Amino acid sequence: MTRIIALTLVGMLATVLTACSGEESAGPVAPEVYVAEVVQQDVPIYMEVVGQTRGSQDVDIRARVEGFLDTIDFSEGSFVHEGDLLYEIDPKPLEAALAQAKGILATSQARLDQATITVNRMKPLAEQQAVSLQELDNALANQHAAKAEVDAGQAAVDKAELDLGYATIKSPIDGIVGITEVKAGNLVGSGESTLLTTVSKVDPILFRGGISESDYLRMSRDFAKRKDSREGDTTTVHLVLADGSEFNHTGTLEAVERAVDPTTGTLSMQVSFPNPERLLRPGQYGRVRFASEIKRDAILVLQRAVQELQDQFSVAVVGPDNKVSIRSVKVGPRIDDLWLIEEGLKPGDRVIVEGLQRLRDGMSVNPVPVSMSSADKPAAAEEEEK
Repeated sequence: MTRIIALTLVGMLATVLTACSGEESAGPVAPEVYVAEVVQQDVPIYMEVVGQTRGSQDVDIRARVEGFLDTIDFSEGSFVHEGDLLYEIDPKPLEAALAQAKGILATSQARLDQATITVNRMKPLAEQQAVSLQELDNALANQHAAKAEVDAGQAAVDKAELDLGYATIKSPIDGIVGITEVKAGNLVGSGESTLLTTVSKVDPILFRGGISESDYLRMSRDFAKRKDSREGDTTTVHLVLADGSEFNHTGTLEAVERAVDPTTGTLSMQVSFPNPERLLRPGQYGRVRFASEIKRDAILVLQRAVQELQDQFSVAVVGPDNKVSIRSVKVGPRIDDLWLIEEGLKPGDRVIVEGLQRLRDGMSVNPVPVSMSSADKPAAAEEEEK
């Protein structure tokens, strides 16, 4: 019996040793990872500028004559057309001033007519020496004085008619009219041209913001290169509104201020946006986004393929021998779900996009190719993230 038990134990021990020996000879299985070849393409680098909108024309409406404001003929904050009536100033004092000026002009004209008749009578008499030359000279002087009075009277009539015309105040442009600064019944234009309201042309509407000197230099140099290479429009601009939504019309960079503001060290830039729906009003805050330069043959990888630790960035690259190499990289701006790599990668490199946590340098892996696009992300990877 003892002999049988001993033989059984020996057999079991041999079986265990054989199994262990088989496992050691098989070796560890290489983990499966998803890899994608880096993308190389020209990439626009976008600049964002914070600023405010303003009307393409902001016209102050002022009282140009003195008088009491009779009526306000518009709805505050509404859209008005060129020529629409905005205000009326009491015209009666101005009509009286016009009538008085016309009366003075008529009197002066009568004096001129009388002086002219006198000159016409005396000229032939002076030729016949029936009157002295002194008398003729006096008559001519009276005629010239009467003519001057008529001219002055006509100027007074013209001014009175102009003042009467200013009593009716109309919109000089199509635009949005603001809140009235003066209510009906108030005296306006007394000693100064009282501000009544402002009309702003909002289609197109302008956006102004400041850019730094370094941004301006980089943008100008790249714009010049693109212009020389005839790559088309380089100034298409997108506007992001205060609620985070993007304005549904693109704009055009119109101008950059001639000089740097010494207090801020920035240059003011102006962008024009079509605004047919009149959604934008002057004074709204937002930020514009536009391509300030083009990176040629830039290297791009998915953002999730980049590891960050204490401001140090790295990626896991799979070599031809399917071994992992952890590389430090210098990153640039983010473009959608991709990250621009300025240093550390070259065209053709295969980067691991999933399963980075369980890898180490020099480790053998089983690479599964995928596209460098989040749309082509494997289902298995999505489940792993969940």
